[in-house]
Amino acid sequence: MKIAQNRSRITLSSVLYCFTIALLFFSAALPAHTAELQAKTLAAWETYIRFTEQRIAKETEDNRRFLVMDFRPGGEARPARVQLRTGQLDIHKMKTTRESGREIGVDDGMIHHWIGTVFIPGVKLDAVIDWLHDYDHHAGRFTEAIASKLVSRQGDTFQIYLKLRRKKIITVYYNSYYTANYHEKGPGRVFSDSHSTKIAQLDNPDTPQERERPVGEDSGFLWRLNSYWRYEEADGGVYVELESVSLSRGIPFGFGWIIGSYVESVPRESLENTLTSIRDGVLKAVASDK
Repeated sequence: MKIAQNRSRITLSSVLYCFTIALLFFSAALPAHTAELQAKTLAAWETYIRFTEQRIAKETEDNRRFLVMDFRPGGEARPARVQLRTGQLDIHKMKTTRESGREIGVDDGMIHHWIGTVFIPGVKLDAVIDWLHDYDHHAGRFTEAIASKLVSRQGDTFQIYLKLRRKKIITVYYNSYYTANYHEKGPGRVFSDSHSTKIAQLDNPDTPQERERPVGEDSGFLWRLNSYWRYEEADGGVYVELESVSLSRGIPFGFGWIIGSYVESVPRESLENTLTSIRDGVLKAVASDK
């Protein structure tokens, strides 16, 4: 009995220790201790995005396959689609993009690359796209968006503003701007890409003293965010697939084993919340129109 109690104390102490270290890491990123986006970090990000987009362009021009899951080896796409039609999400970390087979090193930064898919039953592709185009109402529809606005539209290119709130131990607010482009890829298929053009962390949010911090001189939780979407009408509904690539500050040397998975949980949870919000929101909108 004493051995079991001691083990419980050791386990609890380990959890508390890791939690304390995580708090110290995030505390170090508070306004008094800024992380600066270095030119070499940004260059690595741009290289990573360039090779990622080359792969995406090749896939979306394929006449037979379209979703990222369709390119999985060994016939994995079919059971994945069946699972999605039961209401489950398919979310996992993407295989790291490489440059001619070599890993793309990111000094003083981390790239978070995730993919997620959701199935919306009983809806048409046009209904999904129309719902997404309503950027003025994304606030309230998505957990992290507390303000939203369509800044301008020219054809199928949209300039978008989102005020974001991300909460994980501490809460961080951003003014963020994006350019989103939509492309038809054949009957029942649409591809869209969204690139952040400005992400500014806010001090004293929602107060008269609210102000933007200099871009790239902040807590370093979110420096860049690109999203690549694939929409396919099939199997009596619409598959929505989101490939998310973001850039944040790096983890201090020696702390990766403690908080690495914790830091990675933030983009995963954001992806899950986004896909769930789209499915539930579109279904609600379609039901109200009947």
